[in-house]
Amino acid sequence: MSANQNRRDFLKKTTAASVGIGLLGSHGYNAFSTPASDKLVVGIMGANSRGSALATGFTKTPGIEVAYICDVDDNAMANGLKAVADAGQKKAPKAVKDFRQVLDDKGVDALVIAAPDHWHAPASLLALSAGKNVYVEKPGSHNPYEGEMVASASLKYGKVVKMGNQRRSWPFVAEALGELKNGIIGNVYLAKGWYANTRASIGYGKEVAVPAGLDFDMWQGPAPRMPYKDNLIHYNWHWFWHWGTGELLNNGTHFVDLCRLGLGVEFPTKVSSQGGRYAYKDDWQTPDTQMTLWDFPGNKTISWEGRSCNGHRLEGASTGVSFHGENGTLVIDGNSYLVYDNQDKLVKKASAETTGKPLDATGPGFDLDADHIADFYKSIKEGKTPVSDYKDSRKSVLLCHLGNISQRVGRSLNCNPENGNVIGDDEAMALWKRSYEPGWEPKV
Repeated sequence: MSANQNRRDFLKKTTAASVGIGLLGSHGYNAFSTPASDKLVVGIMGANSRGSALATGFTKTPGIEVAYICDVDDNAMANGLKAVADAGQKKAPKAVKDFRQVLDDKGVDALVIAAPDHWHAPASLLALSAGKNVYVEKPGSHNPYEGEMVASASLKYGKVVKMGNQRRSWPFVAEALGELKNGIIGNVYLAKGWYANTRASIGYGKEVAVPAGLDFDMWQGPAPRMPYKDNLIHYNWHWFWHWGTGELLNNGTHFVDLCRLGLGVEFPTKVSSQGGRYAYKDDWQTPDTQMTLWDFPGNKTISWEGRSCNGHRLEGASTGVSFHGENGTLVIDGNSYLVYDNQDKLVKKASAETTGKPLDATGPGFDLDADHIADFYKSIKEGKTPVSDYKDSRKSVLLCHLGNISQRVGRSLNCNPENGNVIGDDEAMALWKRSYEPGWEPKV
C-alpha cells in the first residue's frame, strides 16, 4: 500500500471536532477517471516557492487540472512547470506572463493566487469579475479596504473565494479548536501567538537594470511604480510597505487566525502595537520585532510576538499558539496540541505520532495542504462554504492590518467592535486604503 493511501486511510479515521472548520478527508475521485463535468481547471498565478508548492498540491489533488502557470519571471515559470510535471500531470500547462490571459480562457474554473501581497486583492477582483473562483494565499489583501472589497465581490459574483491559511484544515489543529469550544480549559480569555526566525540583513539595494526574463512592470502591477533594486525580488518585498505587509501578515496571519477562532471573537475594541526594525540598519521598513495586543468584548485578549531576526523558541517551538483559561492552558504546536491543568500538569497530548501513522509535516507540502485544496474542489463542485472562506478569514487578516496601522501611527487604536473600523483617528484611517498605479485601480 502506498504512503498516500496510508495517509488517506488515516485521515478518514481522524475526526475533527465540530467548530465550523472541520477536517476534510479524501473525496474519493480518481485523477485518471474523473468525468469532464467533475474536473476543475485552474490557473496558478505566481510560481516561485509557495506557488510551486501549490502547483504540486493542486496537480496531485484528484479531479484538478493545472491548465496555466503564470509568472512574470522566466525562472519562476520554469519552476512551476517542473512542479506540475513532477507531480504527474502529463499535459503540460500553458506558460503565460500576464494572468489576464488565464481569465480570458472560458475553460478555466479558478485562479490560484500566490503572487506578492499587493497583487492578492486586485487579482482576486479581476478573477471574480471574469467568473472565476479564487484560491488566494494569505493575507489576501494589502490593506483593510481591499479585504472588504473582495468579501463584497465574492457575494456579488457568487463564487468561492478561499484563503490559503491551511492550518484550519490540519486535523489536530481543528481538533484542538473543537476542544476549546467544548470547554476543555473552561472559559478561555487569553490567546498568544508567536513566530521566531533568524533572518539576515537585506542590506541597501542598488538601482540596477531589471534582470533578463523579468517583467518588472507587470510584477508591480497595481502598485505605483518604483525603481528596480537588487534586494527586492523574490522575497524581500515582504519588508517594504509599498508591496508587502511585514511579518505580522507574512506569518502572523496563520497564528492570529487560530487565536481568533479559539477565543470565538471577531472585531476588537482596542489595538496596540510596539516594536520596530531593531536587528539591523538596512532597507527593511517593517518591524523585525513586534508585540501586538488586541482587546475584544467579553474580556478577551490576543497577543502576538513576532521576532524575525531572533529565533529563540517559545514553548519549545519557533511558531505556535497558546490558549489560557480558567481551568488550564492548551498549546498548539504544528499539527499537535497539549493540554495542561492549572497546576501545569500535562493532562492530554494529541498528535499524528500518537496514532502510529504520522503525517509528513515538512511543509509547505502536499500532505498538510491536501485537505485544504480538496476542500476548495468540493466547495465549488458541491456548493458548500469552504474551510477558510474569505469572508470569515479576512476578519483575522484585518486584526493584523490593524496591528500594523497602530505600529505605523505610533499609538493605540480604538475600534468599532461591530466592524473593526478605527474610531476618531483620521491618520490611522488614512492607512485603511492605498494608492494605485493609474489604470490598475481595483473595483467590485
